[in-house]
Amino acid sequence: MMPGDGNMTSIVQRIARQALATFRTPPRVGEESGKSFLENHSKLKSLVTEVRAADLKLAPRRADDGAPGAVSPPPPYNHHGGPPVTYMHICETDQFSMGVFLLKSGASIPLHDHPGMHGVLKVMYGKVRISCFDRLERPAGGTQAAAAAAAAAAAAAASQLPPAQRDALRRSLLRSTEEYTAESAPCVLSPDRDNLHQIDAVDGPTAFMDILAPPYDPDEDRDCHYYKVLAEAKVKDPEHNEKEVWLVEISQPPDFWCGAEPYPGPEVCL
Repeated sequence: MMPGDGNMTSIVQRIARQALATFRTPPRVGEESGKSFLENHSKLKSLVTEVRAADLKLAPRRADDGAPGAVSPPPPYNHHGGPPVTYMHICETDQFSMGVFLLKSGASIPLHDHPGMHGVLKVMYGKVRISCFDRLERPAGGTQAAAAAAAAAAAAAASQLPPAQRDALRRSLLRSTEEYTAESAPCVLSPDRDNLHQIDAVDGPTAFMDILAPPYDPDEDRDCHYYKVLAEAKVKDPEHNEKEVWLVEISQPPDFWCGAEPYPGPEVCL
């Protein structure tokens, strides 16, 4: 099959092409998205909504299934029973990466960020719970009372940390906690919205397709950082259950690591 064979082209190939078109010239951080980007992004979400596990030749796993091809990590992450999470690489360009994460029953991808990145996540099988956070800038204006309250909350949160860690404190907003299945629309993140998230497997093993644009690259200041919730502040929006929280940056949790296994689905050519 040639890449240009119209209706015979796999949906995975079509998603990759649309991701390339979408993220070839994405808006810069803080810029408003232009019409062309929004149209392409909408097309990408529509395509990702359609993809199913069978399109990737993925078979849902039982709770006792292993992860073939997992790569053993260096100490101290060498846990019995293999990695809690594995990754299937599909393709990567300078503009985006695409692959599949597979989580064992009860596994989590800890709270982490995506610096300056867009993302689209679509569950292939099982169920995940995703908690999404936004960074909040420290208040620069407002009333004296609001500023004093924010300063007091920051001081209370900081008091729980050793002095060396206090610069790692981040004022943030827990925007949503939702569950997703294969029938759900994709979960979407941007550089400014829902950019930090934690992903938990619910009621058994799960897998999801993940598109990140641009890919992680420490040399371009796009390294992955991990966080934990240190303290909750007031409920910011009771109707949507949004809460202000204090996050502290931490090292990669010792009980989390990611192995690798081969991708069994259709080849992608770009």
